Amino acid sequence: MASAAIMTASTSSPTTTKRTRRGLSKKKKAARTANLDDMTIDEDSAIQTNNRVGIVSILDEDGEHAQGSGIFGGSTAPASAAQEKAALAAMDEEEGLDDEEMVLDTSPLANLSQENNSGNPVFKPLSEAAQATTLRSETRRIAIPPHRMTPLKKDWVNIFVPLTEMAGLQVRMNVHRRCVEIRTSKETKESGALQKGADFVKAYALGFDVNDAIALLRMDDLYIDTFEIKDVKTLHGDHLSRAIGRIAGQDGKTKFTIENASRTRIVLADTKIHILGSFQNIKIARDAVVSLILGSPPGKVYASLRTIGARMKQRAI
Repeated sequence: MASAAIMTASTSSPTTTKRTRRGLSKKKKAARTANLDDMTIDEDSAIQTNNRVGIVSILDEDGEHAQGSGIFGGSTAPASAAQEKAALAAMDEEEGLDDEEMVLDTSPLANLSQENNSGNPVFKPLSEAAQATTLRSETRRIAIPPHRMTPLKKDWVNIFVPLTEMAGLQVRMNVHRRCVEIRTSKETKESGALQKGADFVKAYALGFDVNDAIALLRMDDLYIDTFEIKDVKTLHGDHLSRAIGRIAGQDGKTKFTIENASRTRIVLADTKIHILGSFQNIKIARDAVVSLILGSPPGKVYASLRTIGARMKQRAI
């Protein structure tokens, strides 16, 4: 019995010692973490105070470090409220000086332009040397239909003379490719001369007379509008032939009336219709042609054209 009691005591003693050791280790760990937290808080406060004192010492007007600076001086005493206010005021003054320097830097740009009475800037005109630019030659190639090659050869003198003299372009006829090639030269003054020359040759290729097409070179705001009869109404056979006849009229009377009333030029090329003129005049002529395609009698179209012509004369006056 005594031996059993001794054995139980010997077996129970290690467990109690382990438990007490675990309890002591937890308490020690808690105490250590608490000490570490206190140390970090003290270090943070010390860093903040040192930074404040360092700012005061940097911004000292006499160039000497302030008393109690933990970074630049020997002691670590915190800075007073008056020193902090002085440091912040000095920083604000430096920022204000930086802004003034930025404004002064941009002031020379204001001398480039002057303002008028309305407050809008007025810039000086460019000099002739600045306006003179070297432009590389540009080329356009306008295809000519086969049935217009013979008229082109007959009227070639009347075509290339305006292009060379009025527009200052270089022109040549390429018979092999059946096209007219245009390019700019040193004598080309206007930037849009090449486009005007291409429109002039294209208008002649579509069937317009040379004297009518040359207006594209002399005047601005002239255009060519092209559409087909099937775009307005789908017609086949005799119905299509009668629609073309209504547009042309007897001996071309209806077409000439529309041209004179709307101040445009019209070309009937099979089922295609080409109209040359200004934007508003093209709209008047197109409306008249569309009315004839849809089946309106010519007399009704004439009456509407007379009304429109009277309005145009009143606006011109």
